[in-house]
Amino acid sequence: MSQPRFVPRRHINPRFEEDLQFQEVSGPARYASATERTVHYLAVADGKGTVTGYVWANDEDDAAGWIPRRDAGTQAVNDGTWIRRLRDAKAQGRTPRSALRQMIRDGAALSGAHVVAGSYAEAPHVGVLRDLADRAAPGRVGQAARGALFGLGIGDAMGRPLAPLDTHQMAAAYGGWRDMELPYWEGESVRVSDHTQLSLAVAEALAEVTVRAPLSEAEQRHSLTTRGALPALPWVTPGAVAAALRTHLVRWLGSPDNDRSPGRTTLEACAALKEPVPWQAASAVTSKGCAALVRATGVGLAPHLSGEQRSGIAQLQAALTHGHPTALAASDLVAHAVDLLAHGCAPAGLLDRLRAHAAASRSTYRSDWLGDLAARAGADSPAAFAAQGWDECLKALDTVSDALLAKDPDREPGAAVGTAWTAEQALAAALYSHLVTDGHARHTVRRAAHSSGASAAVAALAGAFAGARRGNAHWPQEWLAALEYRERIDVLATAWDRN
Repeated sequence: MSQPRFVPRRHINPRFEEDLQFQEVSGPARYASATERTVHYLAVADGKGTVTGYVWANDEDDAAGWIPRRDAGTQAVNDGTWIRRLRDAKAQGRTPRSALRQMIRDGAALSGAHVVAGSYAEAPHVGVLRDLADRAAPGRVGQAARGALFGLGIGDAMGRPLAPLDTHQMAAAYGGWRDMELPYWEGESVRVSDHTQLSLAVAEALAEVTVRAPLSEAEQRHSLTTRGALPALPWVTPGAVAAALRTHLVRWLGSPDNDRSPGRTTLEACAALKEPVPWQAASAVTSKGCAALVRATGVGLAPHLSGEQRSGIAQLQAALTHGHPTALAASDLVAHAVDLLAHGCAPAGLLDRLRAHAAASRSTYRSDWLGDLAARAGADSPAAFAAQGWDECLKALDTVSDALLAKDPDREPGAAVGTAWTAEQALAAALYSHLVTDGHARHTVRRAAHSSGASAAVAALAGAFAGARRGNAHWPQEWLAALEYRERIDVLATAWDRN
């Protein structure tokens, strides 16, 4: 094997990669507004008994806050009762959890708002309460789509030549994982695999369906006031999305660029999609390979989708080729992870948020998006079909948690979570790579590429995770300029980041 060449880079002071730290130096005493740890919480209700939100607390980080429910309306959002009580408790020197206990003892406020009896409970992460309140996620990370799509391509290109090698061969040819640069072999362009090609096909299909005339200012203002977010796009229907995905996958199949040795399952399914049959007939219902997983990145980046639309589309795009329930659940988790990271979820809280999403989705079969796929797969019931996939993914998330206890980034992903080229293990390896490196963009893709598993798929996913969270600033300009398909990525990213 000839020695690989690498994209040359200019030296940049590593301190430019450091996150800026801000410290409040004045103002009234108050609890911290964020934590990545377990929280305790109370449900509170108005005078009519309708739950209007949740007050939460965490003693370890001296943090507490108030999350109003989306459907509680502007009165609950603007009601300062619970915020004032938290500030008063902080001024009195109480711990956050003792502040909750005091609220239980104090009873109802003047407005009739009160703590719901017996509601004191624990959640693994404050983001779970935000999901429970059906609140819009925090503001989107700047250039999240650009960072994620370029990160996907960079990871794919970095992992592609390493896929057939064992870890000793990788080290001999490419050096240690911490120092690897972006390799190229043909010409002066960095070549990607079919993972990037198919991810762009899915993303462009989504862009085709979701781009319509913008909402009027009045429509946007009304929706932001009443539900805290722009409305889900009503024209994004299962039929429209399936038709667009089918068209773009078939177009990829016939493209002259389709020369990267894609998997047989993908090729056969896309060939079947050319025929006038229901797409469920084309799906390989026993396959849970990792090919469908990377494609779900674009689903997590597409703007204005509701949570149900995001899950449905992520599972649908997987099922067009890989119909095993684990491929569907893992793709759903990829889209959810990308969306969470693009909206500021810190790495420390990611696994808990994904575990909560998986547990909540376990018995849900999205028949509007999947049709009779479960019956074609011979499942006992649609719910049992869905549960099988989510259970395997929950086990994979537990494997990641166990592997991270060692806090050893030199432990390669295959050894940490498994080497099978299946959807749940590829997801686990990508999450492990991202979390064991604390979300550092370049370290994430390097760690993921140096894997004894599916290097290209794992590094592509890990790069997407890192880019969604950090934006585009931490990818070297030399890498961006050399990457294949950068023009197509730029068009998508410009539209999605602007929205």
